[in-house]
Amino acid sequence: RSTPNPSSAASDVYKRQQRHCENSLAVAKYLKDHELVDWVRFPGLESDPMYSLNQKYLKGMGGSMVVFGIKGGAEAGPKFIDNLKLFSHLANVGDAKSLAIHPATTTHSQLSEEQQRAGGITPELVQLSIGIEHIDDIIADLSQALDAATRALSAAAE
Repeated sequence: RSTPNPSSAASDVYKRQQRHCENSLAVAKYLKDHELVDWVRFPGLESDPMYSLNQKYLKGMGGSMVVFGIKGGAEAGPKFIDNLKLFSHLANVGDAKSLAIHPATTTHSQLSEEQQRAGGITPELVQLSIGIEHIDDIIADLSQALDAATRALSAAAE
């Protein structure tokens, strides 16, 4: 029976974290330039207020969480989430699989809008925990879900 190699296990964890961070940066850059997105927060973006702390403490890695504001707010958020195919709709973070949630209509829905805002939860806020899937698959899923949310809002407005 073989004995696990601790340095090999640590190397595997580092490789996984590196993949999370690389994917998250790619997602943040994609969303930052997307016409259906109002804003993006990710410490790996040079425009983010936490960028310098990211460089100092996280060695520029940025982490696996990307938070953004979807145009259309509380109406668009759930429609976006409902149309994701690769992402799972879960509140936990740090999984190898990509996860997404719209806090205003799920985890914080019992609070008034005023209480949500006091806690930093705005109607347009979407939280993503980026996994280690292939980045092309992650971006494709985000793209089709953003498009579907926009189509659903347009149809509802007619």
